[in-house]
Amino acid sequence: MSVSLIGLPSSGKSSVGVILAKIMAFEFIDTDILIQTKYKATLQEIVDREGYKRLREIEEEIVLGIDCSDCVIATGGSVVYSKKAMEYLRDISTVVYLKIGFDEMIRRLGDYSKRGLAKPKNQTLNELYEERVALYEKYAHFTVINDKSATDAALKIYELVR
Repeated sequence: MSVSLIGLPSSGKSSVGVILAKIMAFEFIDTDILIQTKYKATLQEIVDREGYKRLREIEEEIVLGIDCSDCVIATGGSVVYSKKAMEYLRDISTVVYLKIGFDEMIRRLGDYSKRGLAKPKNQTLNELYEERVALYEKYAHFTVINDKSATDAALKIYELVR
């Protein structure tokens, strides 16, 4: 059974995912990289050119195209807006919400102007945080607080899913 990591921007999905894949001897898939490779553009370029809603549509399309077993999937932070994508991930994997606090998200994000956040321009980061946390909690099979190292979080996840 595969593992999908969901969470806020900078929650550690990619970092934890690589380590978890090594621990479990699984394939690692990063949906943000799949998007950037397919569209030959950064997430920010896609948002600038086509808007945040289009990035969310692309993210759903990419997730629905994943066909793997024994893999760790690091999703984009906004995948949680797609009920179809989240139900698919729940069917093919154990979904783990990597939880961080709002202040920690802000600290890790730093200058987020080039991150390609799929959000309306007028939505504050606090509003984004509150809105997404409720959705992550709704869809996750497990929640792991990622407040130490990526290795620590990966080991916690490994204990939960094995």
